[in-house]
Parts: sequence; structure tokens; C-alpha cells
Amino acid sequence: MNGAIKMKIVLTGGGTAGHVVPNLALIPGLQTAGFEISYIGGRDGMEKGLVEAEKIPYYGISSGKLRRYLSLKNLTDAARVIKGMADARKVLKKIKPDVVFSKGGFVTVPVVFAAKSLKIPVVIHESDITIGLANKLAMPHAKKICCVFLETMAGLPTNKAVHTGTPLRQQIFGGSVAKATQMCNFAKDLPIIMVMGGSSGSVAINTILRQTLPQLADFNIIHICGKGNADKSLESGKYRQFEYVSVGMGDLYATSQLVVSRAGSNSLAELLALHKPNILIPLPKHASRGDQILNAKSFEKQGFSVVLDEDELTPDKLAEAIKDTHNRRSHFKGIMSNINNGDGTEEIIKIIKSVINQ
Repeated sequence: MNGAIKMKIVLTGGGTAGHVVPNLALIPGLQTAGFEISYIGGRDGMEKGLVEAEKIPYYGISSGKLRRYLSLKNLTDAARVIKGMADARKVLKKIKPDVVFSKGGFVTVPVVFAAKSLKIPVVIHESDITIGLANKLAMPHAKKICCVFLETMAGLPTNKAVHTGTPLRQQIFGGSVAKATQMCNFAKDLPIIMVMGGSSGSVAINTILRQTLPQLADFNIIHICGKGNADKSLESGKYRQFEYVSVGMGDLYATSQLVVSRAGSNSLAELLALHKPNILIPLPKHASRGDQILNAKSFEKQGFSVVLDEDELTPDKLAEAIKDTHNRRSHFKGIMSNINNGDGTEEIIKIIKSVINQ
């Protein structure tokens, strides 16, 4: 390939922001490296709007949910996966990409299978310690498997596994406290806590935080509560709610002295890169495959985080943890400051280029 011909890449990933945001974070680096980018996601997936906002060509395909349990829906969804593979083959034949990069989520399975059938090299990325079902299915067809946690390497083929970290959104860096002040307009100058429950919000975290507000009178609180979850009756000069934040997230990080969060890999990577003292409330086992619990335990073991069990959480416990962690924030910042920002963008692009040249 000479300099006049752009390399072509198809990004795929969807279902949750955790499967989309790292792809979006890769886009500027890929463009700088000379890639022509397209995206394959679900026809009606939440990823569609996020990708189209970046002015990247988007192709929607049929997809079915992958389940680890017996269900009659597995039969109909299997048909959707087969249809999705046909859809993906059609798109890939049209684009003729040099490589496919898959971030996971059920929509990626037909894309990876189609790419393999067309002899297009595939690189996949696993954010969590344990490997998601979509990536387990994709692994045999991938040239390389990028991962965030060192613990993940033990479960991957040694000739494919690469510890890269995760791509980070550049807009989280260099946030402006002044802009955050305008966004929040707090009545008093108090220590600021940010609480967030993942891209869709968390009913459990929203509920317990709101029950705890009377015990947090000495703090200003930024609450990212998820679409449709704001309770305007609770708004005050010390409590500001945002349903979702894209533009301005770096500003809110900059002004926050402590962050309370779920334990999704993307959030953890950002907290570590920004050296933000944090309290993690991982998604419980009965609501997930347990990946957030393992992510949180890894961060706790390394001294980066305080971890609370959602099923045992009370307003008293949350208030106590917030006050104690805030008092010890210098301790946590000191430990995290020994870690570089963890941005995996350059390493991942290097891996992508390497499989094209094989």
C-alpha cells in the first residue's frame, strides 16, 4: 500500500456504550493513521446515533441476542444471527476493508464470521477480566485479541493475546473547572462528588444516592442518572442531575474530587487515567455475568478504589464511604499517579496495522 491509497477499516460493536465508546475513541487516531473508517452495528442499536454523530458511514444489520441460558428465543435469534451474517457479507463485499476491529456485543458475531469467510483479518478487543460470550465466539476467527487487564491474558491463546489497555476519549483530558461551574451552577463552594451509574444509569444507585442526600449536606453532588431517570423535585443548589453527558464530561471530571461509579472497564480506565479517587459499586452477580465484580476487585487489590456491594448497601454505608474516601483522596491519588494514563490507542492501531501486513 502506498501513501496515495487509504487503508480501510470496519469497526463493529454495540448493545451498550461499553462496546461503542472505545471504538469512538479510536476514530481520531485511525484517521490520523490514514484509515478510511466505516461502522457496522445493529439496525436499531444505540450505537447508530453515536456513530452517525461522528460522521462515520454506518451500516445496520440484523442481529440476535446471545444468551448463556436455555430460551425459546435462542431459536429465533439464531435466525437473526444467520441473517446478520448475510447482511454483513454484503456490506463487507461493498466496502472491501483491509481489516475489521470488533469491540464485542452480540451484533459483532455475524460481522466477525462474515469477515472470516471473506478472508478479511479481524482484531478483537476485550475490556473485562472475563471474556464476553461474543468475544468467545469470535476468538477462533481473530488474528489478534487485545485486552485491558493482565489477568485476562491467562485465558487467551498466547499467540494471539496482546495487553494493550483501552482507547480513551481525548475529551476527558484537560477539562475546564470553569465550564463545569457554568454547567452545575452550585449555590455554595463545597467539595464536589460525581455519581454515575453507567451509560443507561442505574436504578439501584439512583435510589440509594437520593436516600443518602440528607447525610451529604457538606458536598455538592453531580448525578449522571441515565435517560428518563431525573427527579426534578430533588434539584437544589447542591444537587445537579444530568441524564447523559457527552460534551462536557471532561469538565465534570475536572471539577470532581471523588467519583462514585459502576465498574465497567471504560469508566475504570478513565478514572485511573485521570487519577480520580473513586468508590465502585459493581453490577451484582444476579444482574450480570460478574465481570464488573472482578474488575472492581482488581482495582481494589491494586489500591485504586474502594468497593461497595450493592446488595448490602445502605444510606449510612454509602455516606460513610464517601466521607472516608474523600478524606483519604490524597492517598488514592498518590497510588494512581504512579500509573501512566493507560491509553491503548497507539498500541491497538499498531496491532491493527500488523495484521494487515501479515
